[in-house]
Amino acid sequence: MSKTYILAIDQGTTSSRAMLYNARLQVVGRGQFEFKQYFPANGYVEHDPEEIWQTTLQACRQALTDANVQAHDVAGIGITNQRETSVVWDLKTGKPIHRAIVWQDRRTAEQCRQLQQANHEPWVQKRTGLLLDPYFSATKVAWMLDHVKGARARAEAGELAFGTIDCFLLWRLTKGQVHATDATNASRTQLMNLSSRQWDSELCELFAVPMAMLPSIEDNAHHFGVADSSWLGADIPITAMIGDQQGALVGQACLEPGHIKSTYGTGCFALVNTGQEQVHSEHRLLTTLGYQLNGQPTYALEGSIFMAGAIVQWLRDKLGIIQTAAETERLAEGVPCDQSELLIPAFTGLGAPYWDPDARAAIFGMTRDTGKKQLAAAALRSVALQTRDLLQAMVEDGQTIETVKVDGGMTDNGWFMQALADITGYTVLRADTAEITARGTAFLAGLEVGLFKQLHDLQQLCRTKGTFSAEITSNERDKLYQRWLAAVAKVR
Repeated sequence: MSKTYILAIDQGTTSSRAMLYNARLQVVGRGQFEFKQYFPANGYVEHDPEEIWQTTLQACRQALTDANVQAHDVAGIGITNQRETSVVWDLKTGKPIHRAIVWQDRRTAEQCRQLQQANHEPWVQKRTGLLLDPYFSATKVAWMLDHVKGARARAEAGELAFGTIDCFLLWRLTKGQVHATDATNASRTQLMNLSSRQWDSELCELFAVPMAMLPSIEDNAHHFGVADSSWLGADIPITAMIGDQQGALVGQACLEPGHIKSTYGTGCFALVNTGQEQVHSEHRLLTTLGYQLNGQPTYALEGSIFMAGAIVQWLRDKLGIIQTAAETERLAEGVPCDQSELLIPAFTGLGAPYWDPDARAAIFGMTRDTGKKQLAAAALRSVALQTRDLLQAMVEDGQTIETVKVDGGMTDNGWFMQALADITGYTVLRADTAEITARGTAFLAGLEVGLFKQLHDLQQLCRTKGTFSAEITSNERDKLYQRWLAAVAKVR
């Protein structure tokens, strides 16, 4: 076929990216633009949906320009996105009624607590695989309907649309022709029944979200619609959508039960493929959809950490002790694993396995010797320690872990990679690119248009770039982890 390029949109928490891939899944062009983070109150995190749209469009145009490729040579577009982040917009004008409420946002903690006290959590978890937490979309949508004047009445009258970022971008790209999402993003709203993979009227009633607002739910590889020619210069079919962490699961070729990946972006998310089985965690992990193709689901068990790369961003933007993320590797060199400083990064509460929205960050063990080096090392180690929390919970839920495939921006940091192996005790395999999420998305888009024949073709296209094994003793590892657990208990 003449059209041999795939454009992958990776709309993340801090930036909008676009990668143009050839038929061998090699990046030939890229674009990236950061956008503003809004923190209007304690625990509130918001984005401007219009800025997300504009930066996404800019990134797509830049990727095409970078590759010197015309839009009419692109076979399809794949969209991957920050999950749970919620947008409500007017169906006529396409304008959002409020800033997007970001997945990190904790404003609905009290509503979740009330639902827990009413003993709704076991029922919700059984239907959705998810715990009652502000992280998920349902309470965010209800908050907007209750706090924007007239919004609830308009939603019930069918005048407003709700969607996660993938859905909002699809709406904009198709100029309002398509209101749809994919099964993985739908599974993170807390409104989808995980067994039927359809919206659940009883869940919608519990969370007070009118079903009239909801998009249709489709497979991950699917003809979603067409990006209008006015945006990029030609009509381009949109042939895949997937939540970012599920995109990374596919991009790492974790296609068999027991395969695990851990992605280090703004947050950290570890997913283990559980095949056709919905594994319900006894250790407060999430049961979620890994991907869905031809109507057939593949499930996963997930551990979610809210602060990973965002901690490095905090060192840069709030403390001012670094100018670039890469500086942390040089600073941390030589800081021993038994350093006295210990950072608990509960800036927006704690995710798995604690799920404590009220916990707040703290640094323990500072001395007169504490400086930039020690803070950088403590920040990086805190991500590795949180990862151990997740992996240990998975093992206790019956999963067998041999190696951990890792990706995301933080994995460029060799010091962090070694700390991750030291603290978890597992062999860590670093992907050959930090853009695994986009690669998985591009593959699914290419699968839908016939550039690839079957899902397992992806295994031939995946490579690793570095293997890391533990260099400290199990006694040193366990001693450090016990200190971590004691410190976590103090901030809860």
